[in-house]
Amino acid sequence: MMDDRVPVGGRFYCLYLALLLVSRGADFLSTWIGTPNLVLEGNPLARKLGWKWGSLINLVLCGVLAAWPLAAIIIGTTSVLVAARNFQAAWLMRSLGEDNYRNWYVEQLRHANLPLYLFCLFGQALLTAGVGGALMYFSEDSLIPFAIGFGIMGYALAVTVYTLLSLWRIRRGVAGK
Repeated sequence: MMDDRVPVGGRFYCLYLALLLVSRGADFLSTWIGTPNLVLEGNPLARKLGWKWGSLINLVLCGVLAAWPLAAIIIGTTSVLVAARNFQAAWLMRSLGEDNYRNWYVEQLRHANLPLYLFCLFGQALLTAGVGGALMYFSEDSLIPFAIGFGIMGYALAVTVYTLLSLWRIRRGVAGK
């Protein structure tokens, strides 16, 4: 069941396509509100592609992935959680301006206790991934809770990887370059 495909153009394909378009759209909207010039974008590939190419590639991927329910739900779940995280600080990013927010954030990180910062980051990631893992474990081969759990774990991994990448760049002194 987990590797099943749905026919392109069918009712379920359209449902999964709508799920992907809404969830990826929420991620794009939340990113645009927080960093319209992509100065604060954590994903280097997304920053390099920019809005035009990133939108085009995402539309194509949504169209392709909608045929695979498992992939559609995983990507949809991860995207919604990323959007929620973006919205949490987007108002501050926009209020301060992208460069001022980045400079403020970098300054805070430079004064932070690194072991404490990493403990909090990994604590957040493990707790979030734990919820996802529990959903996957108790899904009893049911597609939707399994895929949602996988998406939650994907979100925890993405936050950890992109936060560590940002921290590494800041520590190297190349933040904002």
